[in-house]
Amino acid sequence: MSSADAAPIEARKRRLPSRGYLVTIGTVLALTAGLGLTVLGLGAADEAVASFDAASWVWSRGKGEVSRVNGVTAKIDTRVDIGQARGHSLEVSQSDRFVILRDVNTGAVASMDLTQLQAFWNQQTAPGVGVSVALHDDSAFVVDSVQGKVQQVDPASLQAIGQPISFPPGITGGAFDGKGRLWIVVPSEGTATAITPAPKPSEGNGGQGGSATGEPRRVRTESVGGASHDFKMTTLDDGIAVLDRTTNELSRVTDAPTTRTTLPLTGPGTLPAHTDGTTVTVTVPDSRQVLGVDPQGALKATFTVPAGPTRSDLQPAVSWEGFYYVADNDGGTVHVFDQAGQEQKPITFDHPGGSLELEVRENYLFINAPGSPVAQVVDNQHGVRPVDKYADDVLGGDPPPVKTPPAKTEPKHKRKPQKPQVSRPGPPRNVKAAAGNAEARVTWQAAADNGAPITKYVVAGAGKTFQVGADQRSLVVTGLTNGETYQFEVHAVNAKGDGPTRSSNPVKPTAEVPDPPGTPVAEAKPDGSVTVTWPAANGQGLAIERYTVTAVTEGGTAPIGDTKEPSLTIPAGQLEYGKQYAFTVVAVNERGAGSKASAVSNSVVPFTKPGKPENVEAATVSDKAGTIKVTWAAPADNGRAISKYVVKAGDKSTDVTDGTAVTLDGFGAGESVTVDVVAVNEGGESEAGSATASTVAKPTITVTGVDTTFNTATVGLAVDAGGGQVTCALTVSGGTGSDGSCNSLKATGLAPSTKYTFTVKASNAAGEVSKAATGTTADLYGTATCINGSTGDQRTYCDKDVDGRNGNEIFEITQQKNARQAGWVENGTRLLAYCKAKGDDVDSYVYNNHKQSTWWVQVAYKGKNYIPWAWLNLDGGDDINVLPTC
Repeated sequence: MSSADAAPIEARKRRLPSRGYLVTIGTVLALTAGLGLTVLGLGAADEAVASFDAASWVWSRGKGEVSRVNGVTAKIDTRVDIGQARGHSLEVSQSDRFVILRDVNTGAVASMDLTQLQAFWNQQTAPGVGVSVALHDDSAFVVDSVQGKVQQVDPASLQAIGQPISFPPGITGGAFDGKGRLWIVVPSEGTATAITPAPKPSEGNGGQGGSATGEPRRVRTESVGGASHDFKMTTLDDGIAVLDRTTNELSRVTDAPTTRTTLPLTGPGTLPAHTDGTTVTVTVPDSRQVLGVDPQGALKATFTVPAGPTRSDLQPAVSWEGFYYVADNDGGTVHVFDQAGQEQKPITFDHPGGSLELEVRENYLFINAPGSPVAQVVDNQHGVRPVDKYADDVLGGDPPPVKTPPAKTEPKHKRKPQKPQVSRPGPPRNVKAAAGNAEARVTWQAAADNGAPITKYVVAGAGKTFQVGADQRSLVVTGLTNGETYQFEVHAVNAKGDGPTRSSNPVKPTAEVPDPPGTPVAEAKPDGSVTVTWPAANGQGLAIERYTVTAVTEGGTAPIGDTKEPSLTIPAGQLEYGKQYAFTVVAVNERGAGSKASAVSNSVVPFTKPGKPENVEAATVSDKAGTIKVTWAAPADNGRAISKYVVKAGDKSTDVTDGTAVTLDGFGAGESVTVDVVAVNEGGESEAGSATASTVAKPTITVTGVDTTFNTATVGLAVDAGGGQVTCALTVSGGTGSDGSCNSLKATGLAPSTKYTFTVKASNAAGEVSKAATGTTADLYGTATCINGSTGDQRTYCDKDVDGRNGNEIFEITQQKNARQAGWVENGTRLLAYCKAKGDDVDSYVYNNHKQSTWWVQVAYKGKNYIPWAWLNLDGGDDINVLPTC
């Protein structure tokens, strides 16, 4: 269920089948094509598990999809694309057979029959909060809380069944209990009414199935509090529980005798849409108080939910299998408490994207974050498993092992934030009275709550005291005597006590009252204002002094303003955007006598341009030239769906109709780009959210050093990638370069004692740059060796001058010719090597490990002369190939 007040919750617990009924993907796609909705991600062998047990349909706002979560596997088994509702609020009503979707922003309604997955039909309701769909098995109702109309519909076609049932405007409730009765609460009367759907032919008329016939019926009406009080309702497996928020009295209306208990609440309380089991949870969002109440009215638990660093009010707590689950309004945390009120390990969501939705279905608690890809499933042992709503693998597996209850943990936030100072409320504003025939109507506008929500107003006069709900703010006092003067006092009450009193004007009831004004017509304007007009009232010979306009909402009626003319413009911001309102008008004549209220107007949803896009960020796209990516968070739509975003950068303008991100290109390299993001709805363009980013610039290179050996060079680098993804390469003439790292690159295959030019190239999406550096390789030395490698002995001719046979002889040429001998060196002498050349084949014989080669090495000895490589061991591994050829 995607709205706490929009749909019933089924709590029947049944044996779960091991496998559900299977339908082919071809059937699904063919039968859903008519609405343009697409079933996504169905599993292997083109089959979708169509099991109706232990499953819940959840909404993904950013993706524009509803997905069915299998509670047993904690996986998605079916995804349905609803692109036209992407980014909107969606109410999901579901039973074992049907899923009905209502787009809050547009009022559009779709229905899906799960037994066949064969049909979608579109219907239209008034947009905004105020209309809901209630669903139980094969019965459905559309509840217009503002107008007070309750219409049964066929859940498959959404066509009306029978005549609507009418209540006074401003009802609340509109949900089924576990026995299939629809319950409505009427605040103006202080009553709750049960309605049974029209029977299907097979139930009441001996038919063979098909649509319901006959009319839905009111089967019970019960007092649940005072007239003109505020109420919250939760459905039970048998009946309802209703909280009178004005008196804190909780009434439990079931097939057993009604019980009533006054609760010790610290402020206005609220209830979950449905209660699973027998414990009703009452939550005071402002003070974060939670109470668990048993069927006899006794308190099973009372605790306070700790607040985080950014204090947030609470959503209604849900009681589930002896534990209490309480979500913060910001969506980040679900606090968990055991039956004694002791805190357990919380359930957290990263980036939830708004408030969470908690629903108990078929022995599982489903927690959905509509603004993110994540949901979580809690089993009846309080084990928690995350769900990837975007997963493409939708076939489930075997049920996981039962988990133990979560261990106790320290509270997530130990330091409780400071709450603003609170005090008693201020006085009510604009307190007025209008006389009627033996009655008087008292109206007023809201008092300042001074930090604590107003729980009620108290009206005193005519020798009586009345309590009025905080959302009502009007009272008709009957039983007065015509001709006598009356005056009334009104004050507000909050958790700190009674505020100061304001008195009304004095009035004299009279039979000389005007006729009611004609039916008003309301029109919401794009600037956020609402204009209400009506045919002037007949004063019956007396002048009409003023008109009092009352706004009707779901569960509330409150005066909104007075005017002398038969028209009133309500300024922008005085009514809540996105919420349905209707209006009634009372005419007051020159003697202060008031008429009965007019008929209720049409419903309207106040709207204006969207809020400023939030968290606008621009970032360099590192792998594309001249490109940036812009992202933002959706702002408040302020009563109308956002049709598009306009992203402006310089002289470029791009419309974005799908999602909250766009990639812009066509800019220069390294260009700083400022972007403005504007949201557009029927009311116009929002203020712009701005951000700045630079495109990828060409990289820059700094050579930090060249380190050489006799045959390698390592070039150190500092590379500015320009915001892109950069690659680097090194080239050198006469050697082998390398690529990869942009910190250092190595050249190999170099000659010793040689100056080289090294060229480094760095590339990114914006282009390529190069930088040259020089370096000289190190000198290469060798060791003249005249020693027996196996015995270690040294020949006598290795260390002295012997005619015709010196030790390490050095020649002017690459031949062993005594006439060209340049001299000799002792064993172990270090010689600088220049290059290599071919010459006589020389063997070291009994020394130097019998080394033999035709290579000769030019060395630094009396200039540049040659020694056989057989007699010289080169450094670095004695590899002749490291030397260039002479």
